[in-house]
Amino acid sequence: MYRMGRRLGLLLLAGLLVVLTACSSNNSSTATNGNGDSEGKTTTLKFFHRWPNEPRNSYFNYIKEEFEKQNPGVKIEMESVLNDNYKEKIKVLVSSGDIPDVFSSWSDSFAESLVSSGRVEDLTSMFDSDKDWAGTLVQNQLKSFTFDDKIYGVPFTMDGKVFFYNKKIFNKLGLEKPKTWDEFIALLDKLKAAGYDTPIIEGLQDSWAVGHYLGTMNQRMLSPEVLATDYAVGTGKFTDPGYLQVLKYWQKLTKYMGPNATSVNHEATRNMFIAGEVPIHYLQFAELGYLKDKPDLEFDYFNFPQFSEGKGNAEGLTGAPEGFMISKETANKELAEKFVKFIVSPENAAKFQKDVGSMTTVIGAATEENSPPGTLGAIEVIQNAAETTPWLDNAVDASVADAFMRGGQAIAADIETPEEVLKEVQAAAAKLQAVKK
Repeated sequence: MYRMGRRLGLLLLAGLLVVLTACSSNNSSTATNGNGDSEGKTTTLKFFHRWPNEPRNSYFNYIKEEFEKQNPGVKIEMESVLNDNYKEKIKVLVSSGDIPDVFSSWSDSFAESLVSSGRVEDLTSMFDSDKDWAGTLVQNQLKSFTFDDKIYGVPFTMDGKVFFYNKKIFNKLGLEKPKTWDEFIALLDKLKAAGYDTPIIEGLQDSWAVGHYLGTMNQRMLSPEVLATDYAVGTGKFTDPGYLQVLKYWQKLTKYMGPNATSVNHEATRNMFIAGEVPIHYLQFAELGYLKDKPDLEFDYFNFPQFSEGKGNAEGLTGAPEGFMISKETANKELAEKFVKFIVSPENAAKFQKDVGSMTTVIGAATEENSPPGTLGAIEVIQNAAETTPWLDNAVDASVADAFMRGGQAIAADIETPEEVLKEVQAAAAKLQAVKK
């Protein structure tokens, strides 16, 4: 009996050791190469981003595979969902504490809302401890991820929004780039008189496209002080008369976009511009890659014109970077930083530029050889912008942005007046104030 009891005890002890060993690995398993960490385990890093579509999907698959290849014993567990679904999911993950080690984020108010959870890592030391790496990034893009003088994100893509125009049409009609709103309206009238019934187009089915217009128009019209107060959660009232004037100007502008603008999306209208059917389109520099598909398209661009009564910076540029954040709760901070630096390295940024055709914040990543025509000029515009303004849905709370964007659609469809839409914006802001109290 004694021997049987002793043997049983040894077996139980051995089983317990197996269980304890398995539990202590925590997201890890024994690796044959032994380079995952000092104990020879596979270290898993969760990475969540918002680009499941091509060509970005292939690029990030390459990043995952190459990083794993260069770091034996490391596994990148990658997941991605598109835009609005990503916005919802990352907010849920952050608020629940089930936050990925590394994740992508829009900048400004969206990033700030994640930071306010207290679960996003302060990356200031990452920049301070590696000045050579930090110096490879376009510095004016960092402020979009800086809150209370601390840097919470590494910007990767950068962008700007301007009016692209068909040079052949402009040259044929002897038209010049407009600098003021009045000159812009006069230009549209001349194009209509020349037979272009739709001199400018936008896919107003996409509410974000409306937001891009209204965000820029607010920046041009309102003083920075008014915008700072109204855009902050809990202090916004949107009672300045300039907001109503912006909505009235928006109503006027949509009359030049033709009867079908509210029933088509941005991609469709962009294709109309590329095909030469419409002389002007409000586009992001990130869309330059699509324009190369029609080599005979001759284009140039101009910034949003200033309003004569405007109080904002006429040289400001709308556009915001996107980048990567790291969980404050990650058990592998050093590895997470290494992974982010790998993505935002000059070599991989150049590959992103070549494969995706979009600009990055990495200085020198774009060249004449790996970029669509117009890219280097666009980068110069972004780097030298007197002021950069985030997209409206990044600048204000989602409820206020939604009131502006859906209201802008309703104005274009003649369903609501500018006065009615502004009341909805003010009501959304008032709810935020009530919640803050």
